[in-house]
Amino acid sequence: MRKMSAIIAVRKGSKRIPNKNIKPFCGTSLLENKINQLIRLNVANEVIVSSDCDIMLSRSSELGARAVKRGPMLASDGVAMNTVYRHLSTLAKHDHVLFVHVTSPLLEDESLIKCVEQYSNLDSEYDSLATVSKVEEYIWNDSGAVNYNPNNHPRSQDLPKWYCLNFAANIIPKDLMFSRKNIVGEKFYPFFLKKQESIDVDNPIDFKIAEFLYNLKKEKK
Repeated sequence: MRKMSAIIAVRKGSKRIPNKNIKPFCGTSLLENKINQLIRLNVANEVIVSSDCDIMLSRSSELGARAVKRGPMLASDGVAMNTVYRHLSTLAKHDHVLFVHVTSPLLEDESLIKCVEQYSNLDSEYDSLATVSKVEEYIWNDSGAVNYNPNNHPRSQDLPKWYCLNFAANIIPKDLMFSRKNIVGEKFYPFFLKKQESIDVDNPIDFKIAEFLYNLKKEKK
């Protein structure tokens, strides 16, 4: 397995859900849940948490992560994520970066382990790995239908095989993350997640749905 640094980036400025990252979530929090998952699975050689919030940094350190204070400019609403990604890449001690979002609490242990294994055995045509979700929707824009012919309406399973990034996990060489200022390479390997694993907690409804499904998963164990 390749040596890698896991990076979590969290801010205190959440507008849709105040204190989203440390808000109580199924007996824990989104931040604690993700740190614990990474440490429990031992999928990275270090876990780094970058934040402008002293509470998040203190809790991360208590859980065994390396907490790194992020400056106000790099945690502001106006900063480009490309700038943030380049900065975060410099924090990694190892040559490969596993970038995860705390807002994907339903990413299963097995999937995360398989992501790391897949990345360690990538064919040379791929330069990185990104988790993705199938897009099985009838998509339109102002010009009309995008991915199907309305005059020959297909079944959803017969739509073109499109997929979208869900950012549950991205794995990329540190040098490429720095040079591209991104967590996605030019040719990434798409790692498909199940629908519920792909849920991204962005608003209060997402939070409630994620709580329900997370608790349901625990009950089945």
